[in-house]
Formats: sequence, C-alpha cells, structure tokens
Amino acid sequence: MADSPKIVLPHGGYRNLIVYRKSEVIYQGTVTFCRRFLSAHGDRTVDQMTQAARSCKQNIAEGSSASGTSKETEIKLTNVARATLDELLEDYLDWLKSHGVTEWEATSEKKTAARDFSKKHADWNDWKPFFDSRPADTLCNLMIVIIQQTKYLLDKMIAAQEENFKKHGGVRERMHMARTAARGAEWEKAIFSRLDGAATAEELDARVEEMRVRISKAVSTIKRRKNW
Repeated sequence: MADSPKIVLPHGGYRNLIVYRKSEVIYQGTVTFCRRFLSAHGDRTVDQMTQAARSCKQNIAEGSSASGTSKETEIKLTNVARATLDELLEDYLDWLKSHGVTEWEATSEKKTAARDFSKKHADWNDWKPFFDSRPADTLCNLMIVIIQQTKYLLDKMIAAQEENFKKHGGVRERMHMARTAARGAEWEKAIFSRLDGAATAEELDARVEEMRVRISKAVSTIKRRKNW
C-alpha cells in the first residue's frame, strides 16, 4: 500500500543555502558601508539601503520557512527578495555616479578577481576584513559584484521553486490527495477484512462474487443517474 501524500513538505534550512549566506554578506556589508561612508543623520539613503539589504535576507528566510505549507508564498517572497536587490543595486550605482567613480569593467582584473573570490566565499567573516579597511569606491564595486551574483542565484532558485510547485501543487491540492489516499486505504482495509473472514476457499470465492455483483449494481445506478 502506497504511503499517504505528505501535506507539509520539508522546509526551512535556509541558513545552509549559499544564497542566504550571500544575503547576509550583503546586509552586513551594507551596514558597514553606510556606517563608514554615509551620514547617519539626515540621509534617508542609509535607511533605504539597510532596509533593502535586510529585506532580501528576511524574505529568503521567510519564504523557506513557509514553503512547507505554501509554495505560492515561497515563490512570492523569493521574488520580493530579488526585487529588493534591484533596488539596492541602484543605490550603489548611484553612489558611484554621484562621486564620479567608474564601475569596474566586466573584463577588468579587479572585477574578475572579485567574482572569483565571491564564488568561493559566502560567509561574512571572509568579507569583513575588506569592509573594515578598503576605500569606499572599492567596497561599492565589491557590493555590486556580490549583488549581481546573488541575483543570479535567486533567479535559479525561483525557477526551481516554480518547478517544485508544478510537481507538488499547493497545500489544498496535497490535502485533497491525502484525504483521497486515506479513504482509499480504509476501503482497501475493509475489503481485505471482508475477504479474510472467509472460513473456506469456497466461501472466499462466494464473497468475491458478492462484491462483484454489488459493484456492478452500483455502476449501473451511477450511469442511470448521470444519463451515461
């Protein structure tokens, strides 16, 4: 007998995701960048940047936690996380422009080195020494690299979540399948009990025939009721 479909699917574990760990780097890096180079008073940019960075991290966590019962919510929150990175990326690009600093060229040695380092390091402790000591223009370009890589990972995550939703459906669908499976299991149990109660092979055959007759009558009644 097949196992009953699960209603609540495996979920959580977001702290082990590379994309979540990178979102922590983005948040901590943004907090450090703002503390070192932006005014703490009278500048709404600080609040906007730190909130966008935090929103990315929090929405990944909330989406992962909600995925057990709602794949729709998981996809929605992951999309929100990605959107906040678009907002944050614009803030860093604006900082470069407003300070007359050029973004690193895609093929430059600095950008290539930053990409390689970012691919291998997804923990804040690996990045903290840079953010505590490097100048603003370097850190701004580093953040752009990290954000771009994290956006790419979120795009892949969203695609995987969409495929997962197609496979498992929503919680209502899984509840319906679980109820149907449970009813089927009870029906099989009742049938087996009825047949297993036969004292002889002849009685077993008689009970099987009795069931066939009852099922045939039930089928005929349903067909007449539905005009089939």
